[in-house]
This record gives sequence, structure tokens and C-alpha cells, in this order.
Amino acid sequence: ELAHDIIKEVKRVVIGKDECIWKALAAILAGGHILIEDIPGVGKTTLALALAKSMGLDWKRVQFTPDILPSDLVGFSMYQKERDQFVYQAGAVMCNLFLADELNRTSPKTQSALLEVMEEGTVTVDQVTREVPKPFFVIATENPMGSTGTQMLPESQLDRFMICMTMGYPDIRHEIEIVKGNQKRQSERLVHSVISASMLQQMQEYVEEIYVHDRVYQYIGSLIQMTREHPMIAYGVSPRGTIALAKMAKATAFLHGREYCTPKDVQDVFLAVTAHRISLNAKARAQRKRCFGKFSVRFRLRCRIEDKRPKAVRGKEIRQMRGKIVYAGILAVTVYLNMLYRWELGNFVLAFEGMFLLLLLCNAGISW
Repeated sequence: ELAHDIIKEVKRVVIGKDECIWKALAAILAGGHILIEDIPGVGKTTLALALAKSMGLDWKRVQFTPDILPSDLVGFSMYQKERDQFVYQAGAVMCNLFLADELNRTSPKTQSALLEVMEEGTVTVDQVTREVPKPFFVIATENPMGSTGTQMLPESQLDRFMICMTMGYPDIRHEIEIVKGNQKRQSERLVHSVISASMLQQMQEYVEEIYVHDRVYQYIGSLIQMTREHPMIAYGVSPRGTIALAKMAKATAFLHGREYCTPKDVQDVFLAVTAHRISLNAKARAQRKRCFGKFSVRFRLRCRIEDKRPKAVRGKEIRQMRGKIVYAGILAVTVYLNMLYRWELGNFVLAFEGMFLLLLLCNAGISW
């Protein structure tokens, strides 16, 4: 019930994104970090702040820019004349939940400063290792590649995020609710704390005790093995990803009120856990396979994962395919008429005009 109360509180400010809220909470219960990739303004930061406040966590936020230094994150030592010694000044990661906003806008050196704290839960400054408060999570947001001022995250850092998800645009009904709520000055301040940090740790310990049958473990291993053997994938999911998939499946079972895992729990989180850990090879990129995230259609069907893309996206692809079919048909007719008028009637002008007219119809067919 506590988990559902957290979701209820977050839904007060994050409207129409129930699946994103559910996945983010599952990752936190599983003890992992979250990467949210999407365009600016769709609620990535709002989701992170609402989760932190609903769980009573000490949180800090850093807006990453190219001039952010590693010492801003992990801390530094400053000499104090009164004490005649260097004193450690804590960095931004000394909290329960660290929000790294627009992580891929900063330099690779600063990005790499998060590697130790994300994996070990410690920071090392001047050869002294210090632990961060428990529990500790990183929720990072990033802009899509190609946006102004962005840099690609290294694979070693991507692999440390338990899940990667996108928020997406809201539908018109939920967008109207967002506008009305903003006019009434509703914000994340409406979110109330449901649990404390210690209670969250107890929930995490309970999630770890969720029972997983050997057949479910075998199912997880088979899915991961497919990512390593698929001909279109250069690098499959690492063993860290296998562990993350098992933990997310346990957290999913917990949110469903069960004390055991099922294959459906694995399927629900499979794409979120594995998509950012896979690299396509040159053959796949050359053939321009239609992908969902980084998964080819053939791979998605082989794993029997349901296509959960919005209907608008699927409808757009259908219209594009329909336009290609019209284009091919009209192009064939154009070639035939060109041959007919040129070789049989010898009317070059008419052939040229007919080809020009049909090309205009072709463009209209692509738009349609």
C-alpha cells in the first residue's frame, strides 16, 4: 500500500505518465539508477523531484553545463587557516537522491566523476574514500543526441543506469489538465512525504526476498543470450544488465502485490533495462533496420515483446509506407508512359509533360 501511496502522490503533479512513474519507482525499489532521455519540457525533472519528496529523501540537483567540474559533484578539500589543515567540503552527491539534469551537456571528465559513486556508493577525494548517505540514487536526464551542446554518454556510464526510459508528449486531454493545474499554481509542492529513507530501505530489503523460480532465471538468461547472438547486435547486454533485469522483475512483482516473480514481470521491464545497453553493428546501421530504441523489429518479435509505442507513431509509419507504395506504382506508370510516347508516337514534349505531372502526383502520394 505504501508503494501505491507514493505513486498516487507523484501523479498529482506528473499527469498522464503512469507507466513512467511505475517504472521509476520499481527501479528505486530495486536499488538502481534511472536515466530519462527526452526533449526538454516534458516533465523529466518534475518526475524526479516528486519522487524524492514523496519518499522523504534528502535530494540535491545540479544543472549540468560545460563548465561544471568533477569537484562540484564529489567535493574538494580547502585549507582553513584557523585549523591549520585541509577540510573536506562535501559535493552535490552527498545526499539520498542526486538529480543530474541534462547530464550529456557537460564534459566527459565530469560525467566520469559519477562512475564510482553510482557503482560503489563512495567518493574518493585526496586519496580519502567517503561513503554517501544510504539509500543513494541517481536520476539523470539527458537531451536527445543532436541537440545543441550535447555529448554522448560513454557505454561504461550507460551500463550503470538500471533503466532508461522516455517520457513522451502527453495526449491532448492530459495536456489540458497540465495547463489548468499550472494556472492554479499547482506544483511539486503539493507532493507530501509518504515514507522516510529508513522505510524505503526496509522496502528494498523486502524486494530482495521476492522468490524467483529457476525457470524464470532460465528465461532471463535466454533473453540476455539472444542479445549477444543476434546478427544485428555488436555488443549485447552485460552481466550487470542481467542482474538489473532480475532485480527489476522482483520490484515489479512487489508493486503487483506478489511474493514471487513471473515471466510477465520480466517482459514488462525488459526493454527499459536492456535497450540502452545494446550497440548495433555496422550491418544493422547500413541496412537501416526499423528500430524501437535500439531493437530491430526482428529481434523484438523474436523476444515476443509487445510493441508499446504510441498509436500516433505507428500510424505515421503506416502512412509513410503507404506513400512509398504509391510512389513505386506511379513511378512504374511514368516509365511505361515515357517509353510508350517516346518510342511509339515520338512525342517527346508530351512524354516530358506526363512524367512531370506524375512526379507531382508522386509527391502528393508521399504526403498522403
